[in-house]
Amino acid sequence: MNFLSTALLSVILTFTHLPENQDKNFLSENYRPQFHYSTAQNWMGIPGGLVFFEGEYHLFYQYNSKGLDPVPNGWGHASSTDLVHWKQLPLAFSADLLPGSDSVCAILSGSVVIDQNNVLQKQINDTKTLVAFYTAKGCGQLMAYSSDKGNSWKKPEKPVISFDSGDDARNPKVFWHNETQKWVMLLVRKISENENSKGVSIYTSVNLIDWEYQSHIPGFGEHPDLVEFTVKNRPNEKMWVLLDGDGNYLLGTFDGKTFTPSSGKMKIDWGSSYYAGQTVSLQAENNERIIQIASLQGGKFTDMPFKGQLAIPSELSVTKISSGYKLIRKPVSEIEVLHGKHDSWSDKNLIPGINQNKLKKVSGDCLRITGEFDLKTSDNFGFMVRQSNKNPGIEILYNVKRGVLTVLGSTVPLLPINNTLKFDILVDRSSIEIFANDGQSVVSSCFEPDVKSKDVVLFTNGGELGIIQLDVYNMESMWVEK
Repeated sequence: MNFLSTALLSVILTFTHLPENQDKNFLSENYRPQFHYSTAQNWMGIPGGLVFFEGEYHLFYQYNSKGLDPVPNGWGHASSTDLVHWKQLPLAFSADLLPGSDSVCAILSGSVVIDQNNVLQKQINDTKTLVAFYTAKGCGQLMAYSSDKGNSWKKPEKPVISFDSGDDARNPKVFWHNETQKWVMLLVRKISENENSKGVSIYTSVNLIDWEYQSHIPGFGEHPDLVEFTVKNRPNEKMWVLLDGDGNYLLGTFDGKTFTPSSGKMKIDWGSSYYAGQTVSLQAENNERIIQIASLQGGKFTDMPFKGQLAIPSELSVTKISSGYKLIRKPVSEIEVLHGKHDSWSDKNLIPGINQNKLKKVSGDCLRITGEFDLKTSDNFGFMVRQSNKNPGIEILYNVKRGVLTVLGSTVPLLPINNTLKFDILVDRSSIEIFANDGQSVVSSCFEPDVKSKDVVLFTNGGELGIIQLDVYNMESMWVEK
């Protein structure tokens, strides 16, 4: 297919911008996330792409521009210069019509890349292009591209991979593989009628248009991602990580055509809400950062004008620990700009008792709690957040004897290091994310608290707990610029 001679459909849509009084509204809404991204109104689904382009992060996601029902009729678009303060932009592009029909092909997830070599438009101009790949259910794997930072998009007349009713293909993830100088596409699909054949198919291309099948890895569900890491504490060693949308991942090698696992499946997140992460690689001062943003599923958002939110942007790395190689996930350092009122304790001992709470003066619905604890003789310890005299709140409990952390129905295996544990806990108005032991174990869950309950309790049972260091920050709103 001659791409430039193909008839193009330019899709330029408008969308109601955020209301002029957005700061006031966003601050007063009971379940509006204050430091996690959510749309001003309507339903938001999973992220469909994250890129860093000309000094800005561009985020794309499934979106229903007409209401709260989970019906993605287009891709939403937001931008940020710091991964913290996001600006919702007009709808990127809408869903496609089924050929020969008035029916719409539901627009699913995909990915966005920067056409650095400008292979799509090099005969027109030298402008770098954003290229989106996405699944249009019943229409195949489609492409759209933009040469104006995502303000307007054009689409080829034909799909880049045609629809096949038998393979249930979806969620194309595209990235550049430098060693082979080719583009790589991951595509979830079945390669036979057997459901067990469902997994990740790998395709390659030199021009983003014509794709050649290379290999298949069974056992993966949806929203794949494949990323190369430099092992953090072994700078001469590389490791590839294949991620599934449910938070499972495999370590291994990748030669540009085939991924070869070197581990069994492990988890990047143990919570009930984490889903469908998208990564972007950044090069800064010879230091590569892998940034991921994912969806937090399952939030209720009662009486809110919106539905859905994203996880906190996180930085991924691979580290060699005593038990082997592990994918580490931490909140990006940029969120520190939202740190507000600060309380701190160090070298304290906590004993069992109802009047022993060190955090009795702490109150808030948006908090960051970081701490390092010596287990000493404690049987179990933890926090109660969003608590009040009338409401027990949400319990975050670590059982020392069992070596597990439990919160909101999730159980996370977590072993102490030299009899100590570290926690970084993010409490927003409708979610809790816990990064334990410097990001070795993570649990992310949505919840709907009692609006008036804002107290925090730190407790221990059965014995003494040592507070090596404990810091609590009231988190300020991302919707208000400093």
